[in-house]
Amino acid sequence: MVIVEMFFAMRLKHFNMKQEPRARWRAYQNISYDFRLILPMLILIGIGLLMIYSATSTIALNRYHNDAYYLIKQTIWAGIGLICMVIARKIPYDMDRFWVYALILLALLLLIAVKFTPFGASAGGATRWFKIGWLKFQPSELARFSMVIFLACSLSRKADQAESFWIGFLPHVIILGIFAGLILLQPDFGSAAILCLLTWIIMFLGGVRLSHLMLPLIVVIPVGIRYMISASYRMDRIKAFFDPWAYASSYGYQPTHSQMAFGTGGLVGTGIGNSFQKLYYLPEPHTDFILSVAGEELGLIGILFILAMYAAIIWNGISIALNAPDRRGALLAAGLTAAIAIQVFINMGVALCLFPTKGLPLPFMSYGGTSLLFSMAGIGILINIATTRR
Repeated sequence: MVIVEMFFAMRLKHFNMKQEPRARWRAYQNISYDFRLILPMLILIGIGLLMIYSATSTIALNRYHNDAYYLIKQTIWAGIGLICMVIARKIPYDMDRFWVYALILLALLLLIAVKFTPFGASAGGATRWFKIGWLKFQPSELARFSMVIFLACSLSRKADQAESFWIGFLPHVIILGIFAGLILLQPDFGSAAILCLLTWIIMFLGGVRLSHLMLPLIVVIPVGIRYMISASYRMDRIKAFFDPWAYASSYGYQPTHSQMAFGTGGLVGTGIGNSFQKLYYLPEPHTDFILSVAGEELGLIGILFILAMYAAIIWNGISIALNAPDRRGALLAAGLTAAIAIQVFINMGVALCLFPTKGLPLPFMSYGGTSLLFSMAGIGILINIATTRR
């Protein structure tokens, strides 16, 4: 259904490059959001699959005797994500409160199960995955997704009381504290920080008093700093951020090799499949540092094209939020767009050595089924809101 609508959008709402700039802009605004959101999303997923295969073919061949092992798994998740996107597009976004609370409860139970039951799967010194048989799921992604839906529902219902400390502020902060605390126990400081930032943004847009929002910073900032310095590996990452080449053989290993990848790529890149850093030099080239592989193989021109695709998604998400039919739709669209924008900003910042190393996937491109699934479901909800407006 979605693909058919995309076809007609391309067929009937095409550009005439001979028009005046304003006329072209009006033509662009008349194009269906289905096309304006799905097209860049599909392009990013396609580039991601290409880079995943390039980055993992040698590793997969040695580990699983199948060079397309990671590519096949990610393609399956992309197919599931398309189904979830279509479902999210069709189900009314202003769902009953019962389903919103059920989603929050499911996220809470999975976060508890990861840490306190045998279903938690560990990797890299952290227990962040819920695993049953072949199914491996990251509950922190569901927690972020469900928190956006919950806040949009709650703050739209309490619009007249959003400035109240006991109604507009405290209940939401309590739920945030429970989620963030469970995520920190995994431990996953980055995901907890992103969840806090995302909640702050939605509450600010939802009308919560700025004085109330500033109040937790008095506690959160010192506690966050204390938490960061409580583990030596976090401090080592911060030191490596300021001078990665001084720690090139330890915590600066990933940043330095990421810089090498971008430097080698130059303007036009080395060509697809010709990355050198992916060959056991750059750790996790298909997840956290997929952009580095793209930078080496596609060059600056390829990175700028990828940035343009993300900019298109974020721009249209903001437009949907500004033109939403109701308060709930506006907060929901703003939250989902902010979630994508924050992940893109941090992942790219880490890959370009602008931020300390943090394991965070790049939406639509990095290897990882949970992130891809919820990112695509978010696109479905954005189109849902835009369609409701029309």
